Amino acid sequence: MEELTPATAIRQLRGIAATRGYDILSEEADDGSMLLEQPRSGSARPFPIIATAESAAGAATVKLEAKLPAGMSAGANGARTELCAMLGSLKGGPEGIAAAERSQGAVSSAGPVVIDALVLSQQISQEADTNAASIPTRYQGKTFTIKGRVAHVAKDGGAYRIAYEIPNSTNDLAIRFGKFRFLTQISCLAAKGQGAYALSLRTGQGIQLTGQYKDYDHARHVMWFEGCRPVN
Repeated sequence: MEELTPATAIRQLRGIAATRGYDILSEEADDGSMLLEQPRSGSARPFPIIATAESAAGAATVKLEAKLPAGMSAGANGARTELCAMLGSLKGGPEGIAAAERSQGAVSSAGPVVIDALVLSQQISQEADTNAASIPTRYQGKTFTIKGRVAHVAKDGGAYRIAYEIPNSTNDLAIRFGKFRFLTQISCLAAKGQGAYALSLRTGQGIQLTGQYKDYDHARHVMWFEGCRPVN
């Protein structure tokens, strides 16, 4: 495309992908590359898409390449239509520069993902086995409604931390989901004004909290969410 630099193309793609619900795992616009990931949907596994942009004769050539895991297939026509639609949204000239500026820092704005705490623990453990370094960027900005039971409540800085009940051993988890090397614990930091609610909880009580991803510690196998509130 004429009047389009690789950096501008990649920055535009970030916004285009985010509005279509994709996760941006890595962006190196000045080097003409970005790593996207189609988010998990039900039992469908996410897969990465590599975006590359190169310059020649004052124009940029942009390519999207899907990397399907072994044994996974996707409808060729559907995938081609989706990727071509993303590429077709790129703009050149001043319009492209303006779109690139608007796209800085864009993340998927999809609504809260409703999920069971044990299923989320399994999902994160699988992802960590594959590549733990990608987890923070995959979950950054995402909101989850997590269902489960209370393991314990503890004071954590200026907030109360509500830990979900997760099996204590991989053998326990294997009974339901298959063998894993470790378990990921899930904790929610209660939002301001939710202290009374947090203190009213009891071990084993069923809960359903909505919160946003805060942090992940691979060494300790823990993921935290913040601003957590009960679902009414």
